[in-house]
Amino acid sequence: MPRTHVQSAREEMTPEPRIDEVQPAAALPLGEVELIGANLGPNPYGPPVVVLGTHPAQVLMSRPGRLAFRIPENAGSGLIEVRTPAGVSNAAPVSIARELSGGLHPVTSPAVSRSGMIYATISGQRGKQTPVSVVRVSPDGRGTPFVTGILNATGLAFSPEGDLFVTSRAEGNVYRIDGAGESTLYAEGMGVATGAAFDSHGNLFVGDRSGTIFKIDPQRKIFVYATLEPSISAYHLAVNTEGTLFVTGPTLSSNDAIWAIDTHGEARVWYRGLGRPQGLALAINGDVYVTASLHGRRGLVCVKPNGDSSIVVAGASLVGIAFSPLGTTVLADNDAVYDLDLEVEGMSVF
Repeated sequence: MPRTHVQSAREEMTPEPRIDEVQPAAALPLGEVELIGANLGPNPYGPPVVVLGTHPAQVLMSRPGRLAFRIPENAGSGLIEVRTPAGVSNAAPVSIARELSGGLHPVTSPAVSRSGMIYATISGQRGKQTPVSVVRVSPDGRGTPFVTGILNATGLAFSPEGDLFVTSRAEGNVYRIDGAGESTLYAEGMGVATGAAFDSHGNLFVGDRSGTIFKIDPQRKIFVYATLEPSISAYHLAVNTEGTLFVTGPTLSSNDAIWAIDTHGEARVWYRGLGRPQGLALAINGDVYVTASLHGRRGLVCVKPNGDSSIVVAGASLVGIAFSPLGTTVLADNDAVYDLDLEVEGMSVF
């Protein structure tokens, strides 16, 4: 009699899963990441299992060519695998940001000194004083109180001389901070003073979220530099080496812009298509990195001068970014600051 071939259950199954791409390949804990590939599920036996290192991850969506999952809270950088009854996928690397200091309340980007020390705010609810206004965090994650007595500390910026400046959105004031953390009034009458940035000539730009960008020259003369549409929360500022000021200010729209203001105070839309854009920083190659939503997903968005954009770090609550002279990228969400090596060199204005 001819021999009959009996297929095993494994042979009848879908082929083993395969990961072709991780989008994005970096994330904060609890960030949402997508895998692009083949045979990623679902299957008749249930959803696939996703494991990062030794940590199982929550699967949010599963289709044959695409799978979305949430980074486990306690996971570190490692390899991601998809497991189904048909087998185990190839392993793909995922970089996870390292939390440096928690229990904070940043509402915009942190500031990083020339030595790599990180400064972040404990901003607090509007009109309510917090015991500490600004925290200093070392690159190895040691956080210490640095500034007290500033109501609703918001924007942070270093001057060309290396002094830290802080805005108070409740008072409309700008304070200069000395090396011991003592504050002195530098300027007042800035409205709802949020973002802050210095250019190479020592001019300080401050964003009043009600619609005005102020310029304070080194002699403390104050000018109305530009006007923009008001923001529901804050303006966020960054200056490039040519003196162009980049500004974000989230509105109720899901199609917000990054504005570019030239040295004559003329504003134009540099890029449009973001949801709730907040803190931003500039790379040496001219790319702009901004914490925002892009196509419905939130994280750190890289926008190139030619208009190409993509999410490079997943993080649902990101509010700010700064590039450290030590080579890392410093990120802030509503509660903590993190660092991550994106291999991006920040633009140094002075």
